[in-house]
Amino acid sequence: MGDKILEVKNLKKYFKTPKGMLHAVDGLNFSIDRGKTLGVVGESGCGKSTTGRVVLRLLEPTDGEIIFEGKNIRIFNKKQLREIRRKMQIIFQDPFSSLNPRMTVSEIIGEPLIIHGLVKNKNELHKRVLELMDTVGLTDRLVNTYPHELDGGRRQRIGIARALSLNPKFIVCDEPVSALDVSIQAQVLNLMQDLQQELGLTYMFITHDLSVVKHFSDDIAVMYLGQLVEKAPARELFNNPVHPYTEALLSAIPVPSLKNKRERIILKGEITSPINPEPGCRFAKRCPHADHCNVTEPVLQDIGNGHFVACNIIKKLV
Repeated sequence: MGDKILEVKNLKKYFKTPKGMLHAVDGLNFSIDRGKTLGVVGESGCGKSTTGRVVLRLLEPTDGEIIFEGKNIRIFNKKQLREIRRKMQIIFQDPFSSLNPRMTVSEIIGEPLIIHGLVKNKNELHKRVLELMDTVGLTDRLVNTYPHELDGGRRQRIGIARALSLNPKFIVCDEPVSALDVSIQAQVLNLMQDLQQELGLTYMFITHDLSVVKHFSDDIAVMYLGQLVEKAPARELFNNPVHPYTEALLSAIPVPSLKNKRERIILKGEITSPINPEPGCRFAKRCPHADHCNVTEPVLQDIGNGHFVACNIIKKLV
């Protein structure tokens, strides 16, 4: 076992709606080792982004523990949170809407440094901003430009530089390349991997692109309707998917070969409502193997090799 930088226990986040409580995140348990990347995948609406925001306390959790470097930050007050913000940062999905259009590149990157009092004067601030720009591959001549004057790749590099400005240890990457062109995606992902090696960063990488997460992550967690259904090392998950939902997700990855075609698994049935969900497996209505799953809530079970699965009929599947 490695050195755990983050451990989440029974994490829940519910939202009140006119029809009842929406269980966006419902009882998550996972950990991330220092210097590693946990990929979080699943369909849109499964609670991936909400999980990332709750872990950082951008959204207040309904219940559970968020243990960062041995301390439960869920009970931290505003002053304590302000201090922990320097160690925990986020890169947002849309590099345009996450940047202030009225601020220049230097102002955006330098703002966290000013807020946390990490620079003594304007010269020191300017020097640090240029260092950060160089780190993420932004040329000095862009220092006084505005976000709307740049393409998506450069805007996302600004977001990365801003996240790095406080020398964090842990970064939530909320689909950081999904809004970018494919060629730019590769550049940004390579940059993030290089930064991880150089700075010893730990990532929680949220995405719906399974091809990306396979090469970027050390471990992968699969979410379905607010719950964790499978978690394993990246290679183990792709070589030996156990949960029926994971199998269906992996079958959707395009194969660049005319000879070796992958059989596509088409999920049928009704999607369970996340509002006041009934007891039992939330995937049961779409699962081809469902038996007594409508009444029994599955729990994560260790099946070896760091592989965890939440399924009531796991013995039939393994």
